[in-house]
Amino acid sequence: MDTLLAGKLALIVGGSGGIGAASSRKLAEAGARVVVTHTARSAEAAQRLAASLPGEGHLALPADVADTASLERLRDTLRDRFGEVLHILVNAAGFTKPVPHADLDALDDALIDRMFQVNWRGQFAAIRTFAPMLKASGDGLVVNISSIAGSTGVGSSIAYCAAKAGIDVMTRSLARALAPTVRVLGVAPGVVDTGFVPGRGADFNAKTAATTPLRRVATADDVADAVLACATALRFSTGTTVVVDGGRSL
Repeated sequence: MDTLLAGKLALIVGGSGGIGAASSRKLAEAGARVVVTHTARSAEAAQRLAASLPGEGHLALPADVADTASLERLRDTLRDRFGEVLHILVNAAGFTKPVPHADLDALDDALIDRMFQVNWRGQFAAIRTFAPMLKASGDGLVVNISSIAGSTGVGSSIAYCAAKAGIDVMTRSLARALAPTVRVLGVAPGVVDTGFVPGRGADFNAKTAATTPLRRVATADDVADAVLACATALRFSTGTTVVVDGGRSL
C-alpha cells in the first residue's frame, strides 16, 4: 500500500460501478480514505467494495446524483464524520441507453432529460454541493469521468455524446471558477470493458479492439490509473481532459 494520498479523503460518486470501483481501489491503495456512494439498487455491491478496500475507515453511503437533496444529506454526513474538508471528488456516476443516431424518434424527450439529469446535471450538482469542502482543503481536486463521445460525436446516443461534451466544457469552466484552491480535470475513456452500455459484450469489444491502434479496449483499471494520476502526478494540470482510449479517437 502506498502513502501518496495518506490523510486524504476521497469521495467517489457512483463508486460501485466499474470505473468508480476501480478508482476507489486505486485511491485507497495510494493511502486515501474512500467514501463510495450508492443508490438503493447498488447498496450491497457498494458495501462489499468499501469493506474490501485496503486501509481503514472506508464507507459506502447513499446518494443519487439525480436527487440534489440526497447529495446535500451526504455532505452533512461527511461533515459530521470527517469535518469540513474533502480532498478529492470523483464524478463516476453515469447512465446510458443505446439509441441509433439516425433514429430521431427513439430519442424521446424523457430519455433526453434522463441522460442530461444523470450525466451532466448530476455531476454539476455534486461539484456545487461539495465545492466548499474541497475549497477548505486548500488543494482540492475534482475528476469528472467523461467520454471520447463528447468530442467524436460517436457513442451510445446523440444525447449521451452531447452530455459528455457538456462535461468537457464544464471541466474547463469550473477549473477557472474554482481556482486556485480546487483543480478540475476530466478523464475521457473510449470503449471500456464493463457492463455500462447495455447490450455490448465480447463481440462488440473484439470488433472495436481490431480497429483501435493499441488493439484492445480499455479496462476499468486503465481509466482508474488516469484518475489516480490526476491526484498524484498531474499536480500542475487543471481544466483539461485526459483521453484514455488506446488511440481510438485518432
